[in-house]
Amino acid sequence: MRRRTLLCSGLAAASAPVLAACSDDGGGADSGGRTTLSYGMWDPAQVPGMEQVIAAFQQEHPDIRVRIELTPWASYWTTLKTSMRGGTAPDVFWMNAVNFQLYAAHDVLEPLSEHIARDRTPVDRHPEQLVRLYSYDGTQYGLPKDFDTIGLWYNKALFDKAGIKYPDTSWTLDDLRDAAAELTNPRERVHGFCSEMHRQIVLYPAIHAAGGHVLRDGKSGFGDERTVEGLRFLTDMIDRGWSPPQSAMVENVGRVRFWSEKTAMVNDLSAMAGQMYAVPALKDHAGVTVLPKGREHTTVIHGLANVISAKSDKKAAAWKFVHFMAGRRAAEIQAKSGVTISSHEGTQDAWLKSMPEFDLQHFIDMEKYGVPYPSSKNTAVWENLQYPLLGAAFSGKGGIEGAARTLGEQMDRALKEERKA
Repeated sequence: MRRRTLLCSGLAAASAPVLAACSDDGGGADSGGRTTLSYGMWDPAQVPGMEQVIAAFQQEHPDIRVRIELTPWASYWTTLKTSMRGGTAPDVFWMNAVNFQLYAAHDVLEPLSEHIARDRTPVDRHPEQLVRLYSYDGTQYGLPKDFDTIGLWYNKALFDKAGIKYPDTSWTLDDLRDAAAELTNPRERVHGFCSEMHRQIVLYPAIHAAGGHVLRDGKSGFGDERTVEGLRFLTDMIDRGWSPPQSAMVENVGRVRFWSEKTAMVNDLSAMAGQMYAVPALKDHAGVTVLPKGREHTTVIHGLANVISAKSDKKAAAWKFVHFMAGRRAAEIQAKSGVTISSHEGTQDAWLKSMPEFDLQHFIDMEKYGVPYPSSKNTAVWENLQYPLLGAAFSGKGGIEGAARTLGEQMDRALKEERKA
């Protein structure tokens, strides 16, 4: 409780933008009659699936009603921080790895370990990497609901036109580079691959494929020679004109260029499969496979978790809902919506069948060697250093080696300050 006392006195405000209402918890009992829970989320595409999950939950728990509070991604975290300060945060809400440790460190999330042990919640049915992502100081605060991995999407029509064999699981980074060179057509303004400076889908996978790392044992990996090698692989294609520079991404990000058939290949999330499927041309001639192998096969795995507000006065009902969503029935309902991969083991078939034109099994196969999304207590602080420091190199101006090492030094300073807070 001491950390909460410090927060409420304002002494830790500089390091803790997320504040709970400054009153004792007490774990307020659910009110009499039917309890209404608020459920915070940001993705409108998942609302229909979540409504079906809620309906199934309410059938089992007719004394509990769940109301979705949808907040757009652009304002989700700002709104959540404000509601935390005012004591009006949703009872249950979505959490991601980038923000998790910051919230957990300041006691605004309800600890779940005792609930899990008591009710035998099937955490072992979810990817271990994701379960660990939502544990802090030995306590579990979140339960995964889904996961995503990164795959290599490609345009079959552009490959056919160039007479190049489609990418497959045998591809290496050298194969990707060579194909990008052949597929680039300046006259038609088509690039072979998009080396976008996107952390999750391009930067981090390339770094890990080269054998480098972003964050390990509380220290930055950007100064590591293998990390520099992975970044150089990306910037080299930009320098050679096989990939658009970062400056070209202002108007059209990588996936939009792929949708408009101006890029033959792009790394992207499994969660984007539905949007790919909605583009008529891509539904007919887009394909997907695993990320090309560098020193090893790798991808980045991430997923959302359900958490409970420590200030909720309906924690008993909130836990019942979170426990239900970690189970098989909720996962199967979610999978049928076709929006995202349910993280509960053995429930992904419905998702695979929802878009038979794409070989989505690759995304699930990659889970076994997925590297968890790197995170710390103040992830956003050091991640926000990446754009200004690496931006010039990703715009074709060279200097990726010095930029990466400078980033590593500044990131280490940020991590050191984080540990002091």
